Amino acid sequence: MISQLVSNVKKEIIDPVENTYKIIEKAKKINKEYNYITTFSEEKAIEQAKQVKKNKKGLLAGLPITVKDCICVKGIETSAGSKILKGYKPVFNATAINNLEKQEAIIIGKTVQDEFGFGSFNINTGLGYNIPKNPVNKEHVTGGSSGGSAGITKLLDNHASIAESTGGSIETPASFCGVIGFCPTYSRVSRYGLISYANSLDKIGPITKSISDTALLMNVISGHDENDCTTSNEKVSNYTKALGKSVKGLRIGVMKIPELDKDIDKAQWSAIKELEEKGASYEKIELPITEKYGVPAYYIIAMSEASTNLACLSGMRYGVQENPAMHFDEYFSMIRSSNFGKEAKRRIILGTFARMAGYREAYYLKATKIRTLIIQEYKKLFKKYDIIVSPTVPFVAPKLKDVEKLSPVKQYLADTLTVGPNLAGIPHMSFPFREKKGLPIGIQFMSDHFKEEKLITVGSELEK
Repeated sequence: MISQLVSNVKKEIIDPVENTYKIIEKAKKINKEYNYITTFSEEKAIEQAKQVKKNKKGLLAGLPITVKDCICVKGIETSAGSKILKGYKPVFNATAINNLEKQEAIIIGKTVQDEFGFGSFNINTGLGYNIPKNPVNKEHVTGGSSGGSAGITKLLDNHASIAESTGGSIETPASFCGVIGFCPTYSRVSRYGLISYANSLDKIGPITKSISDTALLMNVISGHDENDCTTSNEKVSNYTKALGKSVKGLRIGVMKIPELDKDIDKAQWSAIKELEEKGASYEKIELPITEKYGVPAYYIIAMSEASTNLACLSGMRYGVQENPAMHFDEYFSMIRSSNFGKEAKRRIILGTFARMAGYREAYYLKATKIRTLIIQEYKKLFKKYDIIVSPTVPFVAPKLKDVEKLSPVKQYLADTLTVGPNLAGIPHMSFPFREKKGLPIGIQFMSDHFKEEKLITVGSELEK
């Protein structure tokens, strides 16, 4: 647990410098076998550890943190998993990273991801990175796009990772790797310094081994930021106070999932029954609009925003740069065609098509209207229920060889249960509960906007 590590650092039982060296060496050994880290920031980490040794005042004093490769860390290569950003070293920190460093966390490296977050299985890695392997069984995938963060968190003790989710990129890998993935309300955590996939969907959140670690990290990274006009002024709860609270009287809505895998269904009901024994109640519910239109609405909105965001990457200002004697249009096309991966190109093309004159009304604007209906569907349910429950993913981590055979559309359908809460911008959490043939099963808990503490309370109860 983070709190125990921090306490030992402050009591000088643990030397933060020695501990940082040990953690980095262990992470390097893990990385050789599992491919989770893109860049180690060893020099920066040791310097931070030396400062911690002098001060030891922060809430996270001495905590080793890894960061998803799409979140800017000053002076450390941040490529969002793409060849087109090779060599880009930000001259500033993301706000979330600043908040962590103010509390004396130590940044030890960046984690592998699908290129720009484009994937549910972390097989679309760029820059020649090897595909990360599941920490439980190396023949299986970690899930994406935050697979590196989830995998290293599972295998590395006294550590946490900061990741990002657009349509399931925190929850899915957390489910596949058997860790806790926490996605806050949209606007709860600043997106300043995040290399965007889709601006109206992206959220930064922690991946941890324990719910108390999740609560502590959420306390640190949450809050309004003047650099991000989309962050909320809503007061931030003290999430650690939600730990250990009673679930008596908690009202749970259980999503009806047709033809759900028997082992996953059994794990879900086992969790619900445990909460019921502690005083919670439940009813089965349906979200017909989300179930029918969630995935297509999500992919139209996300791809449209992605195609706009990635238009700025032209080999002119940062990342890959060349100086051939050619017209700008030719140079722009050459850089983008040779440095974007296959999946990135697919999403740019589809997103551009959906925004074109003549198609914008038929696709993009219609998808945004459906999104509003999905938000209303969730809000109506939250008038009656405190928590909504479903599996995180309707299957456990598949084998890499099986995923590679899937068509893009079938890969997109892996997000069936995670796109809804992401479209609605509500907080949600993947909590590891039971296994199937040794592979972790994740249960997804959702709450109303800015009600993250309810998720913390549920996780705390199940963790017992």
